[in-house]
Amino acid sequence: MATGILGRKVGMTQIYNEDGTAVPVTVLEAGPCHVLQVKSVERDGYEAVQVGFADRSRERASRSERGHVAALTSKRSKSLAAAGVAVAPKAGCEPKRMVRELRGATGLEVGAVIKVEDALADAKSVDVIGVTKGRGFAGVMKRHGFKGQRATHGVKKVHRQTGGTSAGTYPGRTIRGKKMAGHHGNTQVTVRNLKVVRIDPENNLVVVRGAVPGPNGGFVQIRPTNYLS
Repeated sequence: MATGILGRKVGMTQIYNEDGTAVPVTVLEAGPCHVLQVKSVERDGYEAVQVGFADRSRERASRSERGHVAALTSKRSKSLAAAGVAVAPKAGCEPKRMVRELRGATGLEVGAVIKVEDALADAKSVDVIGVTKGRGFAGVMKRHGFKGQRATHGVKKVHRQTGGTSAGTYPGRTIRGKKMAGHHGNTQVTVRNLKVVRIDPENNLVVVRGAVPGPNGGFVQIRPTNYLS
């Protein structure tokens, strides 16, 4: 049993309920995902299932990425086989662009395929993990929502600047963690408790109410929520 699935953000749209109200939704392509590795307590110290999504062309994949999903012949593999060492099972699929681990998944073997109807069949709400859009180096008004300085007497050409950042005589320094200008965006964000509006198993789509972090085409991880309202 899978505890989640990988996918990508298709985009936002709106659908209408039976009473005519418009519902803002995000369309997500979820799976299919291949099980690449099964980790156990005896070998790895914890239980998890490694899954992959979106095929990567073999020309662009490294040898280690190709060898992770399919058996490759090498001097090391031949020496291990001659010594009688058991080779870990391979999924026998194409290299994947997105690889993540799912904790709590049970009953899955290497090479199995996880589909959206298997991972989210009984889920009414989901958590979506994605990477937000990168905004580059941003000022305090854009990054933290500062209102800026006055546009009146005594303020000249510094309306969007930070202003004072530290105390006076004591402690005489800037306190650690002060909100300042800096890199904005491009961070992992989890949006919790998004209601599942519709699931389309034929097209591997899941429609959730609300917004999802990241640009259209960005990779996301979808898992049933444990949020208690």
